[in-house]
Amino acid sequence: MSVQDDLTAVERSLDTLAQAVGKLETRIGGGLDVRRVRSDTDHLRESLALLKQSLAGTARDRGTTAEDEMVPVPDTPYNSALWTDAEDEGLGAKDRHAP
Repeated sequence: MSVQDDLTAVERSLDTLAQAVGKLETRIGGGLDVRRVRSDTDHLRESLALLKQSLAGTARDRGTTAEDEMVPVPDTPYNSALWTDAEDEGLGAKDRHAP
């Protein structure tokens, strides 16, 4: 499932929540607690819109989407000169004995 699919699922869930809050509001009235839940629902919708904008801006800045990010790994062995002065983890340098 992609990020866009997840965002769409959250958006659908928020629509369902808003409908349920509307039904609840018609049944029990628009008291303080119901108005607070309605406000929280609206705030969640605004926060989701901001998240979608920031993700779209990030993808635009990179010039790619998350699905496009493929890093090729060569099949050729690494140059052994890269590891000349490296120490083996837990063993120390080549010229010293392990603890």
